[in-house]
Amino acid sequence: MVSNNQTLDKVYTAQNHTELMDAYKDWAGDYDNDTVGRFGYVAHIASAEALDKALDRKDACILDAGCGTGLVGEELVKMGYSTMDALDYSKEMLDEAERKQIYRNHIQADLSHPLEMQDNSYDAVVCTGTFTYGHVKANAFDELIRITKPGGFICFTIREGAYEDYGYRQHMIELEQQNAWELTGMYETDYLKNEGVTCKMCTYKVLV
Repeated sequence: MVSNNQTLDKVYTAQNHTELMDAYKDWAGDYDNDTVGRFGYVAHIASAEALDKALDRKDACILDAGCGTGLVGEELVKMGYSTMDALDYSKEMLDEAERKQIYRNHIQADLSHPLEMQDNSYDAVVCTGTFTYGHVKANAFDELIRITKPGGFICFTIREGAYEDYGYRQHMIELEQQNAWELTGMYETDYLKNEGVTCKMCTYKVLV
């Protein structure tokens, strides 16, 4: 996937985690201005709205997985949520999120590998901009299910094209067939509005 912007290309064409982390290290300080201002990034708003629609209590314990600089967290704070943890693989992005003082804990971890968290740790997980080119694989869904309480919700975006190309769709179906989760909502929405890029906004209820 190649865009019309060198910054985005560096992120989405990374061949390994080292290249990806280097890209985010260089970008962290300008990330909010670039994504929201230049590229018209709006997926963080859609994710917060989807999670708010699914949850029925503002004191829910939420993990912002792949939090980046905390854009989703900022939207959730506006909606009245305050018990949130932030997780990201990039230390520099996580540092930017920590400066906003909206998260309870700041966890540096790779969603592509097992997380050092107990089962059923969260009422909900939100994951925005992570299921995309050059980032995590479909097996990350299993870990998100594991750390979410039965009856809890997982809301996430999937970048256009990557839905099929990265095996996300197939594994999502397999997890439904295994009664691990059930789909409660999926629709297409803007991702990078100024770039003409869309994503799928997905909400699942955890069953196990």
